[in-house]
Amino acid sequence: MSQKAIDASFSGLKNKPIQHQIDVQGIKMNYAEIGSDSLPVAFFVHGSPGSWTAFIDFMKDTSLLKKVKMVSVDRIGFGDSDLGEGEKSLQRQVALLKPIVAHEKRFGKKIILIGHSLGGPVIARMAMDYPELIDNLIIVAGSISPDLEPNEKWFRIPMTFKPISILIPASFRASNDEILYLKPELEKMLPLWKNIRQPVIVIQGGKDMLVNPQNADFAEKMLVNSAKVEIVRIDTMNHFVPWSHPFLIKNAILKDL
Repeated sequence: MSQKAIDASFSGLKNKPIQHQIDVQGIKMNYAEIGSDSLPVAFFVHGSPGSWTAFIDFMKDTSLLKKVKMVSVDRIGFGDSDLGEGEKSLQRQVALLKPIVAHEKRFGKKIILIGHSLGGPVIARMAMDYPELIDNLIIVAGSISPDLEPNEKWFRIPMTFKPISILIPASFRASNDEILYLKPELEKMLPLWKNIRQPVIVIQGGKDMLVNPQNADFAEKMLVNSAKVEIVRIDTMNHFVPWSHPFLIKNAILKDL
């Protein structure tokens, strides 16, 4: 989404998001924030491909802004965070997000992570690696089970080679890079799920054609030490929950406060 489109989206509204760019380990990381610093933080992490603007409609929700500050990031390789340079390692992805989360946590505020699609395993890894920064998790249509990852190497590997790689859009190139290596990254996380102690809400649609709905069952099985696990299953819902059923995410955020 262009800056012009972003400005138009918030035309007439009192509050507008502010974008920041910081250097993390030599990588330019971009994120947007809106709302009062005195409030708990809803921290959004997009899928693949995507950008911080995936959650722009939440940032326009005036009733939600009365309850939480909102932060939405461009993960590495997307938006204005080194576009096109995908990162295979989820451990490194969350290390690049850590300074942004830590900045919001500096006054001891509650941090609620919301991750959609590939953002789901990213926020789970964040809770595994930096539990002191995270209070709640909301996994939305998250691709978290290695056994449920589809075998797409037949078309993803050729997309890494020139001239094909230089012909596809930068965001899709970054997406291909991280999805190609997602299964082994999820396998590395298997022994770490027991370390998640925060309350977790999982939202999953039964008509999801991109992420196997059984990922919700995997979460229920693996979150053995979570303070509370709630699975929200909607049989008729597809993968695009932030746009088709935003109220489910909003309700989950409000429940976590």
